[in-house]
Amino acid sequence: MSDYQVNNPATGELQATYPVASDNDIQQAIEHADKAYQDWRHVTLSERSTLLHKVADIYVERQDELARIVATEMGKPVAQAKGEIGLVAEIYRYYADNAEQLLAPSEIAVDEGTAKVEKYPVGALLGIMPWNYPHYQVARFVAPNVMAGNTIILKHAPQCPNTAEVIVEILKDAGLPDGVYNNIFATNEQATTIIQDKRVQGISLTGSERAGAAVAKEAGSALKKVVLELGGSDAFIVTADADIEQAIQGAIVGRFGNTGQACNAAKRLIVVADVYDDFVKGFTAAVNAMTLADPLDEQTFIGPMSSKAAADNLQKQLDSAVKAGATVLVEGGKITDKPGAWFKPAVLTDVTDSMDVYREELFGPVAVIYKAQDIDDAIKIANDVPFGLGASVQTQSPELAAQIADKLEVGMVTINAPSGTEASTPFGGVKRSGFGRELGTLGITEFLNYKLIRNKTTA
Repeated sequence: MSDYQVNNPATGELQATYPVASDNDIQQAIEHADKAYQDWRHVTLSERSTLLHKVADIYVERQDELARIVATEMGKPVAQAKGEIGLVAEIYRYYADNAEQLLAPSEIAVDEGTAKVEKYPVGALLGIMPWNYPHYQVARFVAPNVMAGNTIILKHAPQCPNTAEVIVEILKDAGLPDGVYNNIFATNEQATTIIQDKRVQGISLTGSERAGAAVAKEAGSALKKVVLELGGSDAFIVTADADIEQAIQGAIVGRFGNTGQACNAAKRLIVVADVYDDFVKGFTAAVNAMTLADPLDEQTFIGPMSSKAAADNLQKQLDSAVKAGATVLVEGGKITDKPGAWFKPAVLTDVTDSMDVYREELFGPVAVIYKAQDIDDAIKIANDVPFGLGASVQTQSPELAAQIADKLEVGMVTINAPSGTEASTPFGGVKRSGFGRELGTLGITEFLNYKLIRNKTTA
């Protein structure tokens, strides 16, 4: 049986299988990417920009169709999937419009002659991407690097082969030359082969800590640069002066958007004691009112998880927390009397640092609420995890927001809104959340050759 399958998480139905690439297919993909790079690196920025704008146009034109495919493959509510497709179009346009400025040479002041740094592409790159945002994750890697003159070999998640093929189709229809983008249905062993190949110059992975560690080990042994965007257990801090209703709504969206399956989801809600009771009352009422529904329905906010395996793993974590003494404020868990990967949202409190779940990532619709005695305690709780991706702070005081943001050990802080992503702002974290940045002005910098041109000629 193929490892690349479309298993509809709403129905449990196996809808399609795709054959895994042969070793010859892998070698051909590497060869095509390397050969295409020799020409693509010399294509003008203007020509590349025109192609990326066409990619964006096609995404807009096919938004409804693409969103339904995503909903069927990994269960994302179709309205949220449309939002993802819209963001993808914005990413391609951002780099199409800004690459000339981002890739411009930078002058260096020197005592004699001149010095400047010019930015060049480096060659073929391998991207290993996850299922939870199957178009967005690819776009944020592909758009800046293709615009910079690199070429791509892309291993998509085994759950999303239909989307993987559609992406190839979109790029081809936009006019991207053969070999600039190469989709492969590769095994993990084949990915190792690609990493070790001397024609491949860098690797970018978005995924789990385990996958990141494995890829980083292989990349290190091959002396290749790697960008890792891994797990997160983002804090959502609510201060005493926060707008509580706004905070509750932000926490609902931040925790349960995409059925809680986002690396930068608001996984830990940390509320100061002064407003804890009011927040808990409103938040739990909102969670109790949630209805699991068909992801193909435009009105659905929360659908199934991506797979039965994902639901099973989250249930084990939930059971472990309860057994260790966590209090259940909203009962939830895996739904076993219907097919598919359905999981009723749950809310926990009284989670302590003696429990495994305290430092684990809960990748699904389970929220954990912590009571902090004051702001300092909230910051301590927020930082007391191995992850450092993002955080959100709810306060009506700009000064307090700045003070808290300064002390948080994360790569991104959002004030008075749940953590999100934009084409123009960098995305990435610290600690076990990985290293490197994607999107924004930094997204195009990771895989470049910064070449110094030093001229000591004097007049």
